[in-house]
Amino acid sequence: MNRFNLKNLLFSVAVLLFFSAFSLAQEGDEVIKIDTDLTTFDVVVTDAGGKPVRGLTAKDFRIFEDGEERDVEFFEQTQRANGARPIAIVFALDVSGSVTTEEIEKLRRATNVFIDRLADKTATFALITFGMNVKRLQEFTNDRRKIERAFEKLLRDENGLSTHAYDAVDDAVRLLSRKAPRTKGQLPVKKSVIVVTDGFPVGDVVSPATVIERAQAAEVSIFTVTLPSFTKISLSKNRAPLPTPLDVSGLAEKTGGKSVYATDKDFEPLFRTLAEDVTASYLLAFYPDEEKRRDGRFHTVKIEARNPGYSVRQNRNGYQSITK
Repeated sequence: MNRFNLKNLLFSVAVLLFFSAFSLAQEGDEVIKIDTDLTTFDVVVTDAGGKPVRGLTAKDFRIFEDGEERDVEFFEQTQRANGARPIAIVFALDVSGSVTTEEIEKLRRATNVFIDRLADKTATFALITFGMNVKRLQEFTNDRRKIERAFEKLLRDENGLSTHAYDAVDDAVRLLSRKAPRTKGQLPVKKSVIVVTDGFPVGDVVSPATVIERAQAAEVSIFTVTLPSFTKISLSKNRAPLPTPLDVSGLAEKTGGKSVYATDKDFEPLFRTLAEDVTASYLLAFYPDEEKRRDGRFHTVKIEARNPGYSVRQNRNGYQSITK
């Protein structure tokens, strides 16, 4: 066994010990801090055209901790020829009065397409809705029939005057942290939220900055899908979409996700592309500097691709070390 494979094995064991201890801590209602030393990041690499780049290796990346380069000690692709890294996804769907019945029906079909694209992956899904209130319609399941039945219970909030988008994402992050499987096949589960909305959050209790901070801490990537009811017109190739409040907040950008825009046409091609993006990530880990592991400070981490033509999206911009 070579040095790199041995480190991967040791990392897998550490992850299992970490999450086993974390589960016991939840059951006993006490907080236990576990330090596995390795710090992990999910990243997506795109080319100049914005398409995900697959098939990279650890040697294709560079990691910088507070500006100083560190070795890549663990590396894993989400999608591999000999298997797939497990994924947990929460769909957060806007059912406020401004979203049309036609859009909801298109979303139902598009979500089925998305799930089909991940059918051969180790994936679980949950569904929540939001308008004036956030509702959980389906806890995590890999049974497509349960997701379909949840859509049958989905109702528009006809008289809703609020669209609690940030509250919904915050609830989705909490759901992923508490209820999603933490590991499968000795690998940590990739966690994502896909929030579908008309782009106008109104009445939220939780601030965008707090949601982003909690998502980064939970290592959750957020993808936003803006419905055509946002602009009331179809978007064309020659017309850049108007930025939504979600875009301006950096909700997707700062968590390693992506913002996409649906058109008045079929949503299904968009969700096929979104499925490809979600499964195109890489998991990297490194050992922080010994003095920084327990100084109680936040340390910035920048991950780059060695190919200058590639761009990297990472699910958080650093880590908070524990106190001595």
